Amino acid sequence: MKRDTHLVVLLLLVIGCSLVSLTIWKVLGSRERALDDVNVHGLNLTQALATYSEGIVRQSSLLLLGLVERLETEGSGPAQIERLNALVNRQQPLMPQLSGITIYDHQGRWLMSSNRPIPAGVNSSDRVYFIHHRDDPSREPFIGPPIRSRSNQEWVITVSRRFNDARGEFAGVVAVTLGVENFLRLFGKLDVGQEGAIGLSFTDGTLLVRYPFREQDMGRNFSQSPIYAKYLVDRSVGTASFTSSLDGVERLYAFRKSDRLPLITTVALGKREALAAWRMEALLSAVVVTGLLGITGIIGWFLILDIRRRTKAEERLRGVQQQLLSSNHQLELLTMKDALTGLANRRCFDKSLAMEARRAQRDGTTLALLMIDIDYFKLFNDSFGHVAGDACLQTVGRILQECVRRPSDLVARYGGEEIGVIMPDTDSDGAAVVAQLILDRLTLENISHHCSPFGRLSVSIGIAAATGPQLDQLQKLVEVADQALYNAKALGRNQFVRRDQEMRHDA
Repeated sequence: MKRDTHLVVLLLLVIGCSLVSLTIWKVLGSRERALDDVNVHGLNLTQALATYSEGIVRQSSLLLLGLVERLETEGSGPAQIERLNALVNRQQPLMPQLSGITIYDHQGRWLMSSNRPIPAGVNSSDRVYFIHHRDDPSREPFIGPPIRSRSNQEWVITVSRRFNDARGEFAGVVAVTLGVENFLRLFGKLDVGQEGAIGLSFTDGTLLVRYPFREQDMGRNFSQSPIYAKYLVDRSVGTASFTSSLDGVERLYAFRKSDRLPLITTVALGKREALAAWRMEALLSAVVVTGLLGITGIIGWFLILDIRRRTKAEERLRGVQQQLLSSNHQLELLTMKDALTGLANRRCFDKSLAMEARRAQRDGTTLALLMIDIDYFKLFNDSFGHVAGDACLQTVGRILQECVRRPSDLVARYGGEEIGVIMPDTDSDGAAVVAQLILDRLTLENISHHCSPFGRLSVSIGIAAATGPQLDQLQKLVEVADQALYNAKALGRNQFVRRDQEMRHDA
């Protein structure tokens, strides 16, 4: 009957596991496809945005190149600046992304501003792009970090070029300002969901533009973020899944580095939003499978119910049998323990010593034995009474168990006030360390014993250690440890003595 129950349960499990496994496989597969679709969509968007951004910077660079050539050829006098201003005013409608064009002299003073009258006394020598061109003779265009325009207080990105005087020395800077708002207007037309984000940044991790716009993010450097450190350092294009360091939203990132400019375009879609349709599909699959499992379970339950009725008597008998086995095990444990101290008893000591000796012979390791006797214990009993003597034995047993910490070691009451410690894989030196620890602990406990010349409770310890063939005669090992114990007592007690199988005195 029990076998029948198991067969029914096995059949139900096979059916259930098959349904669940197929469903999980289908759901996980659809999730991977959904993520792949999101990644492809993100990479396509980065390509389009990168092309757009590169086009704007390239147009700005060409415009700057023409202005620089005129400044270096015609000079930067008032008449020349007036002609350049007229030229810029004619060309600016062709580039709606431009916020303005500004020309600065070699000291950072404004010579021309295409979109605002020049403020009195304004100077831009502290701007990053001005400092870059002043200190770097390169004629290449420079893309500066986002700044607030001093003419209209808007956030702008600068693309600038240096121009030189007739002697080839630094004469000033021409800068195109690109309004961040123009980028946001385009970025906002792309559907990236409520949790999505679009970013344009330098390759060093400095953020130029981010949609949705947050003023505190302008110019922020994310070179220490996980996505930059793990992906953007060595790769030019790819996808990743990370929690944003800016707003804490988990997103699916697609990134692309420009081949020509030090720019990175990033499109991030909220992972929760991207997987919304998949979650609905997974939920429907789970509901259907749960229903099928429920029906299968009900049918199986009725099949098992009848079998259980016939097996209850057998279960009760098995429970009684288990209780008997447990009781026998407890009795066996009790027979291996000393009732007074809770330590292992003599029977357990002999059994463990034989077992550890065989293991030491097989593994070629050393077995150490400590025989410990409480000094002047009879006088302690006669003076304080047997109740105090029992308490003394319990205290000493507790201290020994605290000093002998390894699970493989055994502390056992050998007889009367004598206690044995079996220490596998331990040589005489290692046993001596434990013996000294026991003596030190008893000194710290300072148990009063006015009949002892020490004025406190103390022990004497004999140590014996043996390896290989020396363990053939276990009784000899015990005798050597006992002899070492007697020597410790003869030498004045409260100490340990080491002896090997040939009864050689070591300490």
